[in-house]
Amino acid sequence: MTQSQKASGFRSLMGGVALAIATLGLPSQPAFAQVTAFKQAVAESASADRDIAAFYRETGFAPIWTGDSDIHRARRAALLQAVSRASLYGLPADKYHPDVLHGKLASVQGERALGALEVELSETLVLFSRHMQTGVLNPQKVTNGIKREAPLRDPITYLRDFTSGDPDAFFRTIVPTSAEYTRLIRAKFELERVVASGGWGALVQTDKVSPGDSGAAVVALRNRLIAMGYLDRSNSATYDNALQKAVQDYQVDQGLEPDGVAGAATLRAINVPASERLKSVLVAMERERWFNRPRGARHVLVNIPDFKARIIDNDKVTFETRSVVGKDTPDRETPEFSDVMEYMEINPYWNVPRSIASEEYLPAMRRNPYAAGHLQVIDGRGRVVPRSSINFARYSGRTFPFNLRQPPSDKNALGLVKFMFPNKYNIYLHDTPAKSLFSNEVRAFSHGCVRLNDPFDFAYELLSRQTDDPVDFFQTRLQSGQNIRVPLDEPVPVHLIYRTAYTDAKGRLKFRADIYGRDAMVYRALQNAGVALTSVQG
Repeated sequence: MTQSQKASGFRSLMGGVALAIATLGLPSQPAFAQVTAFKQAVAESASADRDIAAFYRETGFAPIWTGDSDIHRARRAALLQAVSRASLYGLPADKYHPDVLHGKLASVQGERALGALEVELSETLVLFSRHMQTGVLNPQKVTNGIKREAPLRDPITYLRDFTSGDPDAFFRTIVPTSAEYTRLIRAKFELERVVASGGWGALVQTDKVSPGDSGAAVVALRNRLIAMGYLDRSNSATYDNALQKAVQDYQVDQGLEPDGVAGAATLRAINVPASERLKSVLVAMERERWFNRPRGARHVLVNIPDFKARIIDNDKVTFETRSVVGKDTPDRETPEFSDVMEYMEINPYWNVPRSIASEEYLPAMRRNPYAAGHLQVIDGRGRVVPRSSINFARYSGRTFPFNLRQPPSDKNALGLVKFMFPNKYNIYLHDTPAKSLFSNEVRAFSHGCVRLNDPFDFAYELLSRQTDDPVDFFQTRLQSGQNIRVPLDEPVPVHLIYRTAYTDAKGRLKFRADIYGRDAMVYRALQNAGVALTSVQG
């Protein structure tokens, strides 16, 4: 804000002060200067922030912090206590300056200094409340793949809500209410304890450990699994049944094939330091703050790096299937956002995205007009155009005037059903003929859409709310071979999220690989914003 803007804002505020004083019937002239010294300082200090300035105009520039009453003292105490605990929630504690504020409150002198401090406390409340409720970062500024918008509140509402009720209760209301956030806080405390005590012990320094093996690597593996809570205390130096079961449980929690053999992927995960896992939890907490909104009593949740799609009913998983997500390239990564599923399409057409048509298919059709024969060429009026009438060599990707479309069939790229939540990213859930891809542990192969391993069962579950026999309803339409749109009587929210650390309903912490490197970027941004592992270092 320029000096002229500040001056203009200050003059406007002072007009409000004069009007408030006149309305209140307070004395003017020599007494006026005495009673408005504090208010003049509040107006001047608040002029740089439109929302805080508006709040103080509403209150007639009266103090909400710096008075002598019990409520003023209670507000000060509640704010200082809340911001002093900021690091417990993975927030940038130094941003709120609790020690500085405490010192200023103890030593402030003069009405003008008191007015400036009054506004500083309000600024701190707004900043801390926003960070606590909707996150420290703007998610869309971290990386292009995050399309999610944090549910920001109007800052003035924090001040209104805080001053209208119990100060301590206010800080409980701004914490995300999801069970996942609560479980992540507990996981953070436990990981901090582990890090402070030195971690999970010696690394397992070998390439592979199998059932029946013995020796130093087995002992290291045993000790780390004991420290992680997967195995009861044992002195065994042999890879016995108990250790094999612990390895399998660990593999399940890491999204690995639970074969009970500690191979390269399993050992890489086991050897990740507790401090790195703690960073993943801090990122997950920030992401949960971005996602601090109603999700729907019934909703679809796709955790991209978990390669799973789930239907959630009243916080319980009622259906789960494996998924394939976008490939790890900038133009194919599956984005993070939320929308609402409105319908499913049985026997769908595949309308080839423009980028794929121009970059992958058009070059082949220039060489051979009958290449990619499974695709129809469609003109601007939706008519099929014979290939013999087109000179493909005339066109570039930019000038190509046609669209490409694959008719319904069991070989269609979308399979036999797709689930639509119309969005500007052209992302949806669908079947696929490439069933073999679901046997891979890392399933990042698509152009960005989410493929489902069990699409028919997914459809049956969605349809169970609107028909007594969802299987017959779906199969009758499928067997017709016709392209049929089936609206959902109750549209279902869909949330595409990205969690490399998350918990199950019992609070068990699970980790996944950062397939797109997004969480590393989020953590770096949090560090730059002042978030630190202070609870551990202290």
